[in-house]
Amino acid sequence: MIDLREFSSSFVPLTAAALALLLAIFIILFRGPKSPYRAKKYHPIGSSHLSQVLNFYRVHDFMTDLARKHKTYRLSTFSRSEIFTTDPAVVEYILKTNFPNYGKGLYQYNILTDLLGDGIFAVDAEKWKHQRKVSSYEFSTKILRDFSSAVFKTTAVKLARIISEASTSNQSLDMQDLFMKATLDSVFKVILGIDLDGLSRTYEEGARFSDAFDKANAITSFRYADFFWKIKRFLNIGSEAELRKNIKVVDEFVYKLIKSKIELLNNPHADTQPGKKEDLLSRFLELKESDPKYLRDIVLNFVIAGKDTTAITLSWFFYLLCKHPDIQEKIAKEIMQATQVRSDFSIEELAAKVDEQTLDQMHYLHAALSETLRLYPAVPVDPKVCFSDDTLPDGFSVKKGDMIAYVPYAMGRMKDIWGNDAEEFRPERWLNENGHFQPKSSFIFTSFQGGPRICLGKEFAYRQMKIFSMILLGSYKFKLNDESKPVKSRTALTLHIDGGLHLRVFSRSNRDTTVDA
Repeated sequence: MIDLREFSSSFVPLTAAALALLLAIFIILFRGPKSPYRAKKYHPIGSSHLSQVLNFYRVHDFMTDLARKHKTYRLSTFSRSEIFTTDPAVVEYILKTNFPNYGKGLYQYNILTDLLGDGIFAVDAEKWKHQRKVSSYEFSTKILRDFSSAVFKTTAVKLARIISEASTSNQSLDMQDLFMKATLDSVFKVILGIDLDGLSRTYEEGARFSDAFDKANAITSFRYADFFWKIKRFLNIGSEAELRKNIKVVDEFVYKLIKSKIELLNNPHADTQPGKKEDLLSRFLELKESDPKYLRDIVLNFVIAGKDTTAITLSWFFYLLCKHPDIQEKIAKEIMQATQVRSDFSIEELAAKVDEQTLDQMHYLHAALSETLRLYPAVPVDPKVCFSDDTLPDGFSVKKGDMIAYVPYAMGRMKDIWGNDAEEFRPERWLNENGHFQPKSSFIFTSFQGGPRICLGKEFAYRQMKIFSMILLGSYKFKLNDESKPVKSRTALTLHIDGGLHLRVFSRSNRDTTVDA
């Protein structure tokens, strides 16, 4: 992964100087009477790119501070505006009401396409519609739901066994790292039907892929901040040379798996093999989707969607449970009541009790996970591009080519949306008078987007996180390894915990004698 401090030491001063020059040019260009910004009403300028660069290490909290002054504000350059909003009416407008006018755009496509190709998260229009239609159908099938649930349980049990060793030896664990490996194992099994085995790293080729994929993802993310990435790509130097090398490793691995899967499905003697057509790739191949490049793009888009997001959410969730041990115990009690396991249960016995019926009873767990996503959304900022001049519901104008982003991280902290206790971790806000989970509008709770682009894997993500949580929290109690050490996010496209999440683990069967020691 890229060292953020090393990156910032060279990138920030150069960028600050460049932005200061661009800002001066912008002021000169638009002070005259011909300025287009005098003809229409535009959002107030909340800050400058220079200020964002100087606050790079805390950019999400910096944007939250700005949002408390203006629900919607803009940063301007000499070429376009970048608009940031926490206004639910504006969010609904760009995600639903006038959805066709806001999308990824060519700017984001150019950034993402080397890694994600023409996958669903990089494209608009007909390419997006086709993949959305096919994927939506497959995600709704009972076959994929049952297969994924079995995969999640198997992986969670494997993770619990690793945690058991640490519990016995009283060692601390980096739970974020373990969640990252476990969710990648799960998503690979569901999508490709193979065991990547990242948790134990016995599959050497799979480990190389995993490392290369993480590095390629990180470098692609930093393209949003690196003004010189196209030059570096053209010259094949620096981070872009590293990106090309890692994408080659990723492509070789994925294309090899696709070829093997096609050969397997075309083998008439392989019909008796169990699970042959349960994974997502096999389902797409059954629909006669046989172009390797198309399948490669689908695979990597779903891997990137299903890997980091659930792992990040689980990491922040376990952090919050360590900060609120009363809530951790309340969830553990709900797990015991739902599963009705004996006091001397094994991990496998608990896992066997985790099914659709018990998952549906976990209202408080579902609420606590949603509360985690409200405060720590896996994707803290989600940008779109305006395709033609428009006027937003708040009466302000937006120009063709402008970027407009809604900010889930800041929205979760707005008192006018969530009340005076907006910054508190309180799962009860998601429960009705009967203690049942009560969903919120997707235009105030934006972790899964809303409108036509609402996340296809939303229910899969909740199912995976609930299964992992039930097996782990039903078996162990978790505490921060160092209560005095601050836990904060790392500035990137996804909200990783900076430096990992280091926890100590105690078996619930002997917690009364061990935890207090």
